[in-house]
Amino acid sequence: MPYFDAASAAPLHPVARQALLAALDEGWADPARLYREGRRARLLLDAAREAAADAVGCRPDELVFTSSGTTAVHAGIAGALSGRRRVGRHLALSAVEHSSVLHTAAAHEAAGGTVTQVPVGRSGAVDPAAYGGALRPDTALACLQSANHEVGTEQPVAEVAALCAEAGVPLLVDAAQSLGWGPVAGGWSLLTGSAHKWGGPAGVGLLAVRKGVRFAPQGPAGERESGRAPGFENLPAIVAAAASLRAVRDEAAAEAARLRALVDRIRSVVAERVGDVEVVGDPERRLPHLVTFSCLYVDGETLLHELDRHGFSVSSGSSCTSSTLEPSHVLKAMGVLSEGNVRVSLPVGTAEADVDRFLEVLPGVVAEVRERLGAPVASPPSPSLAASLVVDALGRRCPIPVIELAKVIGEVPVGATVTVLADDEAARLDIPAWCEMREQEYVGEEPADRGSAYVVRRLS
Repeated sequence: MPYFDAASAAPLHPVARQALLAALDEGWADPARLYREGRRARLLLDAAREAAADAVGCRPDELVFTSSGTTAVHAGIAGALSGRRRVGRHLALSAVEHSSVLHTAAAHEAAGGTVTQVPVGRSGAVDPAAYGGALRPDTALACLQSANHEVGTEQPVAEVAALCAEAGVPLLVDAAQSLGWGPVAGGWSLLTGSAHKWGGPAGVGLLAVRKGVRFAPQGPAGERESGRAPGFENLPAIVAAAASLRAVRDEAAAEAARLRALVDRIRSVVAERVGDVEVVGDPERRLPHLVTFSCLYVDGETLLHELDRHGFSVSSGSSCTSSTLEPSHVLKAMGVLSEGNVRVSLPVGTAEADVDRFLEVLPGVVAEVRERLGAPVASPPSPSLAASLVVDALGRRCPIPVIELAKVIGEVPVGATVTVLADDEAARLDIPAWCEMREQEYVGEEPADRGSAYVVRRLS
């Protein structure tokens, strides 16, 4: 069964498995003890730290291991904000950061701090000038991911890092998605990573803090990992994480070229074979293994279930695949279509034949889901035209409001409007996206008794 969700968790690398099993026998003792078993464990821990630091591009004494990538983010942001509290309590970050960053920012704001989210363009990247403009005299920390976890777009880290250095603001880079492909360029101050993203075991993160960065660890003081990650080290998992990071880096150049070619094929074939689809993310400055596309008139949860039934494991940023009515914050910030969203992230070693079979199966699956939802198959005829129309889609989740809009847009004359009443949050994003794809005018949103009224003007 082809597994196409490496961005969530990559399969365990063979080197990680070998290192984990060996370390279970050799690295079970306390590395802080001076007897032979402890010294042996300490040697393993030191070697793992050196290997990870070499891959990150920092000194071994600047890097600590944590219990997860999320823990590394939380500890890194909290420690940097506390260490620079005399400067101020302002935090700058992009609007498409991982939820671990956004949750930490929300907690900081709830405690009296201030937060500025820098917007992104339709490709998902920040404008360095806009990011520089968000920095203030009281900015204690800036955060920017190296590459986006949902759409794969690489961020201009080096350019933003230079602006941060000029302003005297440390930059924390969440490198969870990119670290397996190579070091992060630019003068970052703090960096975080997560082993299960590159084929290491789950439950290991890393946090690098450059010398000279003011940093005050939060919470009760610990004696391990420089006081920045309390608790007994999971040494076998750490050894496996460091070994697998070195292994995937050795394979990265060749595998990146191979997977990029497969992703290029997905990007082009999906656009050719699946009608009414938007391939999102930067087509050039992106991770080599990840592609995301959104399909009009498709329920994302149903689409993922159908693909799973055909043997393909993929994920989605669509609101339809979660328990919340909120669309993906990444897709929302980009202003792109969220309904029917599919993220394909190919693990190392993905076979070309599996990608070809996916591209053969996908068009039929999308067509079947659309038919089930009653989506229009062509532009409707318009012999008798109404002056304007109101579509009541209250209580119905996307993509139904968009499907109902598509069914009736041809029943009003050019220049007239269709008003869609909807209370699904995703409609706020998907109706404007439909207008752009269909070259119709999105007039705007108006308050309604329940939900909102979205007004669309027919242009053709």
